[in-house]
Amino acid sequence: MQKRNKYTEIEDFLSDESFQSWILFKIDEDGWEEWTLESRQRAKLVEDARLLLLAMKVPDSNLSPSDIHNALQTTWIKIEEKENHINSIHDSKVKTLRKYFFSGAAAILVFGMLSVWFYQNQISPKSTVITYKELIDENSEGLVEQTNNSDKPQIITLSDGSSVLLQPNSKLSYPKIFTGNERKVYLSGEGFFEISKNPKKPFFVYANEIVTKVVGTSFRVKAYSDQPDVEVLVRTGKVRVKSNDLVAKSNQEEVVLLPNQALRFLRSDLSFNKITNITQDVTLTRSVGNIEQLSFEFTDIPVSQIFQTIEQAYLVDIDYPKNKLKDCHLTTSLSDQPLTEKLKIVCNSIGNNTSFEMNGNQIIITSEGCN
Repeated sequence: MQKRNKYTEIEDFLSDESFQSWILFKIDEDGWEEWTLESRQRAKLVEDARLLLLAMKVPDSNLSPSDIHNALQTTWIKIEEKENHINSIHDSKVKTLRKYFFSGAAAILVFGMLSVWFYQNQISPKSTVITYKELIDENSEGLVEQTNNSDKPQIITLSDGSSVLLQPNSKLSYPKIFTGNERKVYLSGEGFFEISKNPKKPFFVYANEIVTKVVGTSFRVKAYSDQPDVEVLVRTGKVRVKSNDLVAKSNQEEVVLLPNQALRFLRSDLSFNKITNITQDVTLTRSVGNIEQLSFEFTDIPVSQIFQTIEQAYLVDIDYPKNKLKDCHLTTSLSDQPLTEKLKIVCNSIGNNTSFEMNGNQIIITSEGCN
């Protein structure tokens, strides 16, 4: 069930970043319009939240309560003057409408004043909220977008050999071929990255309000649009994290993360919380996946066991000639290598024209046996 299906109060909508993007910037990535039209009661609640959110975006004024009252009175005088030519029944309806208008307006004004603190501290951060669409629009080169609508992770292999394990309900946009002096991708959701080493061409992951920069390493980025923070967890190598230039400048300098370190970025105030021991953070510990826990250091290990480890880590299926490889043992290090590089190393170590082919989450190994 979608989280918004449980919304019963206006505050639920006001604190939803996706709802804010839809109302304020006309960005409807999550199908708000279609969802709203499913229920008349739901549509009424959405409309109330929309009006309040738009009202709260109006700049502060110095109008006193009497000024507001006089303005309302003037407005209704004009309405009544226009309605003088309408029959008494219709005129009665107008007066009734005026009665409800004043009571409704008063309620909105009171509720709006009570919501100022909530809005300033929870909804309207000091920086601009950055959406996935805005990140894509900032990029001038043609991008390929892959969305994982399944219930299991999907492997994406980039043109430089880097691999991304994209989690369900996540998107990744990337160029077909990396050009220039940088490699840039754009993430909405969660992905585990294993980056092909190239010191002359750093790799950047843009996710919400932060940018993660690496040369060659493995790390996880968790950046869902409806969550208040972004997480970066490093498995191997070193990464650098900073605020996106699209948001207001913060006092935070670039944060450097080493293996088994993490960073939690609070989107509301652009603050960084560096975690040097991830085992002491319950949330991070629970979210660690197989690929971040399994060892890829093998000493005289059967090839079948190496393939099994890769299957468990990437949630892929590997089809290989079991009879021909049953007596094959390898000693190799596959740590800090993208999936395709891991497979190349294994196939080259086996020899005898051993090769592999990838088709989504299916990997087929062709071999005549060990050297």
